[in-house]
Amino acid sequence: MASVVIGHLICTTALIVLIIILPVYYSNVQDNIRVNVMKIELKEIADYVSNTLANTYFLVNSTSSSPVNLTKTLVYLPNTVENSFFVVQIDENGGTAASITAYIKDRPTVQSTAWLSTGLKCENLPPIESGRGTVAAGCYRNQTGVYVQLGYEVS
Repeated sequence: MASVVIGHLICTTALIVLIIILPVYYSNVQDNIRVNVMKIELKEIADYVSNTLANTYFLVNSTSSSPVNLTKTLVYLPNTVENSFFVVQIDENGGTAASITAYIKDRPTVQSTAWLSTGLKCENLPPIESGRGTVAAGCYRNQTGVYVQLGYEVS
């Protein structure tokens, strides 16, 4: 009789432990999947902004007139990534634009980067936050070089 009770206690304890552990494990796996999806979407956003800046650079660089200013509205830029706002910024190295970084505003460790063409310059530009307005990417050339810029479109 005692062996039946001990078996029931062992199985009941194991069941209770599984009921407690499985939701914690599932939550961790679900969060990892969500972070991976966010990184993929952020990579697409960074690539989109980088490609737009590269295209405007090639158009500005293809003419001999100076100064030239070309701006393109980023109409396909989403407002959120997985219901989280994100930030897009131009990373610079000594006044030279090096890359575009997109990251989640509440979780800066979730980020993706896309490289820019070499030789582009940039001034101290504030980062662009999603959901604050229509974003425009542009490129302009003057006597000192070719500059890239990100900003909100003025209506």
